[in-house]
Amino acid sequence: MAGGAFVAEGGGGGRSYEGGVTAFVIITCIVAAMGGLLFGYDLGISGGVTSMEEFLTKFFPQVESQMQKAKHDTAYCKFDNQMLQLFTSSLYLAALVASFMASVITRKHGRKVSMFIGGLAFLIGALFNAFAVNVAMLIIGRLLLGVGVGFANQSTPVYLSEMAPAKIRGALNIGFQMAITIGILVANLINYGTSKMAQHGWRVSLGLAAVPAVVMVIGSFILPDTPNSMLERGKNEEAKQMLKKIRGADNVDHEFQDLIDAVEAAKKVEYPWKNIMESRYRPALIFCSAIPFFQQITGINVIMFYAPVLFKTLGFGDDAALMSAVITGVVNMLSTFVSIYAVDRYGRRLLFLEGGIQMFICQLLVGSFIGARFGTTGTGTLTPATADWILAFICVYVAGFAWSWGPLGWLVPSEICPLEIRPAGQAINVSVNMFFTFLIGQFFLTMLCHMKFGLFYFFASMVAIMTVFIYFLLPETKGVPIEEMGRVWKQHWFWKKYIPDDAIIGGHDDDNNTN
Repeated sequence: MAGGAFVAEGGGGGRSYEGGVTAFVIITCIVAAMGGLLFGYDLGISGGVTSMEEFLTKFFPQVESQMQKAKHDTAYCKFDNQMLQLFTSSLYLAALVASFMASVITRKHGRKVSMFIGGLAFLIGALFNAFAVNVAMLIIGRLLLGVGVGFANQSTPVYLSEMAPAKIRGALNIGFQMAITIGILVANLINYGTSKMAQHGWRVSLGLAAVPAVVMVIGSFILPDTPNSMLERGKNEEAKQMLKKIRGADNVDHEFQDLIDAVEAAKKVEYPWKNIMESRYRPALIFCSAIPFFQQITGINVIMFYAPVLFKTLGFGDDAALMSAVITGVVNMLSTFVSIYAVDRYGRRLLFLEGGIQMFICQLLVGSFIGARFGTTGTGTLTPATADWILAFICVYVAGFAWSWGPLGWLVPSEICPLEIRPAGQAINVSVNMFFTFLIGQFFLTMLCHMKFGLFYFFASMVAIMTVFIYFLLPETKGVPIEEMGRVWKQHWFWKKYIPDDAIIGGHDDDNNTN
């Protein structure tokens, strides 16, 4: 139940609030984080399905002929097919569009409504895919899945950040990323099992996406709404009672007044999409755009939804390719626990920087091993030892991502936006993430065909750039209440010039000036 009072830590000069960590808020956040299962299951399932011969023969027979040709030609181009890539990437294009609709619904009707719509759309999409008889049904199903992902990814991180006490906000918010990794691992295991089925294994894999969708729908009914969301809709007394319940304390007047002030300031903002362009919100706009861009340009989704295809390209057998994907899924899930443990103890910056260095080194090594064995022609074979080294460095790379850019890519944008621009900021975060996920999904196999092993050097260079970006421009946000984030920007050597002396983002100074 509740602990004692706590003092918000970090460089933001945050306020001290009564209450502590309650079992109620932890259980609530765990249930809400299951929205990440939707995203994770799809990330893991698509790569395995697109490597199954029965699926390829039924929907993409031209890829089968390319694979036969590749035995005597370049291995890099085995799976280079735009329609096959569209099957994977179309989901993320739909998620991009859906995230903008979700931002409006999230603000006007609450976080729970968006979570319900996301789960329902995902459920219908899973059924379309499971019973697909042609490519059109597959794509329609993927588009519906995308709507589900867009709504879930827009609402769930915001919900978690608003429910969690500041001192453990990072750990509880990373529950969303943990659910994603669990979804990926479960999908990899299911793919490995269904690949043994005589027929229709791919239907089982795609159809089981309905399970996390049902969890999301049920969760949206049983979860309470956040105090922030209740205040936005004029339910002040209910909001105060909910704040008391999630903080485990009767005296929450101080924090409640801060929330009211933030909501009142937010109500004065008629056009959040216009206001987020103002200079005082420049840090939030930049990071809500740059962090999801960098998260995708690490190349992680090459591993997450093309792992079996990538391993088959490199010469792993069917079973070996799927099992290698399972191994990376296990590493991904276990490594996320490191982030849960460390994020509120050592901060966001340390994890960002260490993870970036680790990923940079591993991308260089993987590219070098592949280049040494296949060269620029794509002809060659992997020895068992070389295959083991490549798998090992990919796992170390996945581990680095799983305790840094994976969870923090969702956590940081959700915790730096004041209430008046929070739906717009989160919509930008999700839409940028989905847009570049779409690009990677649509063009990775083509890029691999043309850039060959140099593609891994390209991703390594992007990791280097984004690590430098974080080092110089991201202040530490550990332990800072969301409504106090303006003070952090005001103290930063670069961002302070954008923050007026008479305006604190999402907070207020001692004379309660919220403008």
